[in-house]
Amino acid sequence: MQKSPIKAVFFDIDGTLLSFKTHEVSPSSREAIRLLQAKGIKTILSTGRSINSIDHVKFLDFDGYITFNGGYCVTKDMEILYRQTIDSQDIQSVLNYAKNNSLSFSFMSENEITIHDVTPEIAGMYAHLNLPVPKLVDLDLVDTASILQTNIFLGPEEEPAFMNEVMPNSLASRWTPLFADVNPKGQSKKIGIDIFCKHFGIDIAHTMAFGDGGNDISMLEHVQIGVAMGNANPEVKEIANYITDDVDSDGIWNALKQFQLI
Repeated sequence: MQKSPIKAVFFDIDGTLLSFKTHEVSPSSREAIRLLQAKGIKTILSTGRSINSIDHVKFLDFDGYITFNGGYCVTKDMEILYRQTIDSQDIQSVLNYAKNNSLSFSFMSENEITIHDVTPEIAGMYAHLNLPVPKLVDLDLVDTASILQTNIFLGPEEEPAFMNEVMPNSLASRWTPLFADVNPKGQSKKIGIDIFCKHFGIDIAHTMAFGDGGNDISMLEHVQIGVAMGNANPEVKEIANYITDDVDSDGIWNALKQFQLI
């Protein structure tokens, strides 16, 4: 396969960099990222996670961080390049809905993550991600103008009606049937990629990305080479330029070798 002039590679976290089995970055992925950096290729994290939930992968010395699915982009020195909160009316609508209906959700801001109505299934999900269950939210004390992302815990079949009625100014994406990531309408990891391409002066034709979930689709479609992990959702594999091995079978390393980047 011909060598591609890739100058930046974007990495999702859960199911891409981090194994759900070990909750760690594999030795091969660590070495692959080190080799990319040694060649001067920018490595950028791109996740739906909060800026406060990525400390365990910062040792990889990324050049930047796309968090909240593109809503909060910062350099390795924590310079904020982009910040976009959810429409405050949508957040107030969630609060009003939760006071009258059964609804589990989490709110994420720059400073904290809070949650409402933790079910055993939700507690299990946080354990699966090796993350602590957030503190409970006080519905009467929420700063509605500060929320960068929310997770709404409902099934795919319930999502369209909820978004239309409760959060019409926002957009839902998901990588699990358990919940949807909700961000401002028009926002995605694609936006974050454009922010960093502009920041580093890199053309989109010189970019590559790895992902596995529904919230990675916009990113994989946007870059020059979109790589789906072997464990990726079927709809992610459908749009990818290349499908590699799964996260526990050196998928990142093998794809980068295939494209002669390491």
